[in-house]
Amino acid sequence: MTDDASSSYRDAGVDTEAGDLAVELMKSAVSATHGPNVFGGVGGFAGMFDVSFLKNFEHPLLATSTDGVGTKVAIAQALDKHDTIGQDLVGMVVDDIIVVGARPLFMTDYIACGRVVPARIADIVAGIARACSATGTALVGGETAEHPGLLGPDDYDVAGAAVGAVEADDLLGAHRVQDGDVVIAMESSGLHSNGFSLVRHILASRGIGYLDRSDDLGGLVGEVLLEPTRLYTTPLLGVLPGGGVHALSHVTGGGIAANLARVLPVGSWVEVERSTWSPPPVFRVLSEFAGSTLESAEGTWNLGIGMIAVVSPEAADGVIARLSADGIPSWEIGRVGMAARDLSGFIQGAKGVDGGAVRLTGAYAG
Repeated sequence: MTDDASSSYRDAGVDTEAGDLAVELMKSAVSATHGPNVFGGVGGFAGMFDVSFLKNFEHPLLATSTDGVGTKVAIAQALDKHDTIGQDLVGMVVDDIIVVGARPLFMTDYIACGRVVPARIADIVAGIARACSATGTALVGGETAEHPGLLGPDDYDVAGAAVGAVEADDLLGAHRVQDGDVVIAMESSGLHSNGFSLVRHILASRGIGYLDRSDDLGGLVGEVLLEPTRLYTTPLLGVLPGGGVHALSHVTGGGIAANLARVLPVGSWVEVERSTWSPPPVFRVLSEFAGSTLESAEGTWNLGIGMIAVVSPEAADGVIARLSADGIPSWEIGRVGMAARDLSGFIQGAKGVDGGAVRLTGAYAG
């Protein structure tokens, strides 16, 4: 590109030199996620990953997932704090891969922004890279695109996609679930990355800003809300070889009941006992701000449960102990039933899946 052409592009709002600087600033963080399977390094047109090890599989299956972090980015932008939103992205993408029992292999990211601020982009990608390293995932590529006129100078959005692999005989899902299986909850770190449109609406209606302090929430409002998404992949990879885990459910948009129903067989049901846990303060305070109940938010927020495992009864205690030892507090919240019964009031299947039936019952622990 000639100097004149480059200048014209800059006049239009796109600074390619800033983009190049951003790549240089993120290069070491990205490279740190690369193991011997990554070919080509940083900056190629396509990321490359050596999958010759799949020849050792009897029937290898590839698993893929893509997602973003929704309007949580608005809070990061308001606080000018961008080093945790990358972990949210990895949590939303990579922790969907482990749900089918697959080990994540590699991930790519996409950042759209109104203006490339190199240090800001580097912070976002460094967060992605740290979380990729924590989950054993190589960050093999990505794209940063300036969209002047479409996004404001300090606006951005992030998205990503990941690929994993699983032996067909090890695939998790509804086909493995049996009558009497134990349903185990894994504690969330907070809101994770779902329901932030509701959060923002509640705060706006109360005139509460992200830079305000809230004794009820326990600190600066925006910082409390930016608590990064807990990562479950590595601890779960530690318990899967035991063979007792039959299905996993990532509790994201739609809440506990709808996401659990997706991984249960048709005809099965689970009553999730609310009394087995106490939703963390952030959920209680936001519900109070809204003048509503925790129960009314069950289809929107995770309410303290970020992942669910359905396991054989004989494996349940061991799975709970191993996850808790790995920093994921876990506990039993119900059992799978398959006897015929009235399913009025249950959520049955979700997101196009003709799955099982789930309802939350009882009252939350104080």
